[in-house]
Amino acid sequence: MKIARCTDGGAPFWALVNTERGELRPIEGGVPDWGPAVTRGEGESALRFTGAVLPLGSVKLLPPIEKTNRVVVAGANYAKHLATDFGIKSHSQPIAFLKAYGALIGANDELRYPPLTQELDHEVELVVVIGDVVDHQNPIACVLGYTVGNDVSSRDLQRSGPPGVGMDLFAAKSGDKTTGLGPWIVTRDEFSLEGKLSLSLLLRVNGELRQEGNTSEMTWDVAELVKFVDERSSFEMGDVMFTGSPAGTAQGSGKFLKLGDVVEAEIPSIGILRNIVTASK
Repeated sequence: MKIARCTDGGAPFWALVNTERGELRPIEGGVPDWGPAVTRGEGESALRFTGAVLPLGSVKLLPPIEKTNRVVVAGANYAKHLATDFGIKSHSQPIAFLKAYGALIGANDELRYPPLTQELDHEVELVVVIGDVVDHQNPIACVLGYTVGNDVSSRDLQRSGPPGVGMDLFAAKSGDKTTGLGPWIVTRDEFSLEGKLSLSLLLRVNGELRQEGNTSEMTWDVAELVKFVDERSSFEMGDVMFTGSPAGTAQGSGKFLKLGDVVEAEIPSIGILRNIVTASK
């Protein structure tokens, strides 16, 4: 199933999407209401529908997360990305931090160029959506589904942390209206239930392929990342977790994003984010 968060001009709502018919059916409630049952594999029977069926083109797709939920970023998870783009080796454990909700944009929204950076970078990523309480003996069982993320980063700000303190990941990763998320959640039952995923990751700028990788290249798989984060700060239903990006970022190539660039982040089995870089506002 595909589940989107959207608006038709009024209050945001969740909906079941049928891309073949180009329509959606509004769902009653939010992830805490139906997430656990869908995560357990109960499918469409776990949903209560409200309102009329709507044309998909009549709504605006929002990031598939409520404002009350957390955005976790588990980075440094692709060895080639670290070696090629940063010139460093993989770490002995995952790295995780929080991203501000205000950084998020929907699948077709404008991508704001932050005023303090001159090195705006792209990072296509698989994003995990949490649908139930985490069981540390079987972490993958809490995953509602997956969506696409573009963890846009201000690299010069990332390096601007004081000596001895480290990277300024807040400045680098939480710029207002920079991070694409969506277009919808594809439920876990559409993929490997064990979390050993092999999904293509693609990122294009103005049609030029900049990043091409596969989730099978992850140093730590989805289950390992979920457990690592939850042991330190418990997940709640509806939280999302970015899982790292493959090689090919502008950090390695020097091809940083510019105003007017059309950035497309894609996981073919999930969907595409298409965001145009615009002036700060």
